[in-house]
Amino acid sequence: QVQLAESGGGLVQPGGSLRLSCAASGSIFSIYAMGWYRQAPGKQRELVARITSGGIINYADSVKGRFTISRDNAKNTVYLQMNSLKPEDTAVYYCNSRNYAQVDYWGKGTQVTVSS
Repeated sequence: QVQLAESGGGLVQPGGSLRLSCAASGSIFSIYAMGWYRQAPGKQRELVARITSGGIINYADSVKGRFTISRDNAKNTVYLQMNSLKPEDTAVYYCNSRNYAQVDYWGKGTQVTVSS
């Protein structure tokens, strides 16, 4: 089992920045990849960014050049730096981990609202 604790959401104006954090605990040795997904009202949950244990990074096309995912292995924490935020980035952001058996674990989610 992996437990994920997210923090860093909130309300920000268009063009602003936020940084999300996700701290993993439990069976962290089994983690293959960690990442962030988001779900806006009435929409399906979608991948935002993911980083594997080997350092391979993937971004959704809609956030490329604006969001950066990074990790601190010593703290078992993954970060999502979000810059140039747009109203369409408004969603609940979920931290995800996937282990080598392709089992997913999810955080409880953190709300990000981009509005003037």
